[in-house]
Amino acid sequence: MSELLTALGVGGPVAALGATAAYTRARHPAAYWSAFGLPISTARLLGSYGSVMEACGLTVAPSRLRALAVRATTRREVRPVPPRRGLPRPTSTGLRLRLRLAPGQEVADVAASTERLRHAWAVHAVHVAEVKPGTVELRLIGFDVLRTVRMPRRTDGGYLRIPVALREDATAFLRDYRAVPHALTLGATLSGKSTYQRQLLCGLAGQNVALVGVDCKRGVELAPFAPRLTALATDPGQAAELLPALVGLMEERYDLIRARQSIPPDVAAEEITSDVWGLPEEERPVPVVVFIDEVAELFLTSTRKDEERRDEMVTHLVRLAQLGRAAGIYLEVCGQRFGAELGKGATMLRAQLTGRVCHRVNDEASAKMALGDIAPEAVATACTIPAERPGLAVAGDTSGGWSRIRTPFLSLAEAAARCRASAHLTPDVPALKRFAPLATLPMPLPVPSTDVDPATA
Repeated sequence: MSELLTALGVGGPVAALGATAAYTRARHPAAYWSAFGLPISTARLLGSYGSVMEACGLTVAPSRLRALAVRATTRREVRPVPPRRGLPRPTSTGLRLRLRLAPGQEVADVAASTERLRHAWAVHAVHVAEVKPGTVELRLIGFDVLRTVRMPRRTDGGYLRIPVALREDATAFLRDYRAVPHALTLGATLSGKSTYQRQLLCGLAGQNVALVGVDCKRGVELAPFAPRLTALATDPGQAAELLPALVGLMEERYDLIRARQSIPPDVAAEEITSDVWGLPEEERPVPVVVFIDEVAELFLTSTRKDEERRDEMVTHLVRLAQLGRAAGIYLEVCGQRFGAELGKGATMLRAQLTGRVCHRVNDEASAKMALGDIAPEAVATACTIPAERPGLAVAGDTSGGWSRIRTPFLSLAEAAARCRASAHLTPDVPALKRFAPLATLPMPLPVPSTDVDPATA
């Protein structure tokens, strides 16, 4: 009997601890990582670092001086030397470890071994980032951070630099309009494309930026943000009038820049500029971000008259994409497909959209439209996005880099409320004043019928 009590006294707490760990790992992975995963992974990394580096082929032969010193002091076999490492730095999602590469090694050598390092140290993922020449940082991720998105508390956001999603390495994905002026976002219905757009709108709503919407689906996507929009077009006819106005605004800003470039004698050399960001702050016009929802609606035609209007709109869009950056006008184009089958000018316009975000799509061809010309290896990843994870996407740019991201959910009502709260920040752009969305009165609440029991209705 005493042995049974002893076994229960020892095994009971152990079983309870194991059950708690299993439940926490399944339901609260961040808490599991902090309580159990972090100490276990740190001990495993420190204890097996040398052997793992050697197994992954990341060691080099020691220098002659080191080999002579080892033979003279210990008389043991001289082993290959792994990269010199720093102390592991714990984070809320994993570990960070800096490595100083040996002569002859490069970042690609470490990047090629990330999958083996992940298995050896039993973590969810390993990512490599170059800190400076000869130094890389290993980012060990303890759990799937894209399952439940929690944005980092500290980001490098700022003016026209919006943290909009979470990368798979637990860092924030920033939409930087100064670095990537125009972008294309593709995704099927219910893929999370609208949530991505809402995050951008809410991030820009609190800044001194003019927001312009082109939503040819009768405004169902962008009309809720009307209090913060400087201009809004809800059908192709209105878009055909708004786009020439934007081109005219761009030309006015080019005239302002050109006037500055006349270089009068009293202008210093460092004040000569080629875009609006080089103008003095008191002369600099407010930047304009144009959101185009379902761009295919601008290309589809049914009559010859519609074809002429379509050609004019496409020409204006291409001009804005080619020349708008210097004038402080940026395009954010969204759609389900955007290929050559839309008609003349579609491929030319897509080539000007530097940033690419591809959500879940219905076929491989749609993924190739978004990523095939900038990161072909990312197409297969985009085609494997599951339907039960809305907001998951693959983001890339013309540098060839890409990564998986996921946008935190933001309801339409909450996004509209944020834009209403920022309505006082809407800048006045005289050239777009006639396209300002009309103020809408709040809809009255429905009055329940007296002959129906509300509890059973």
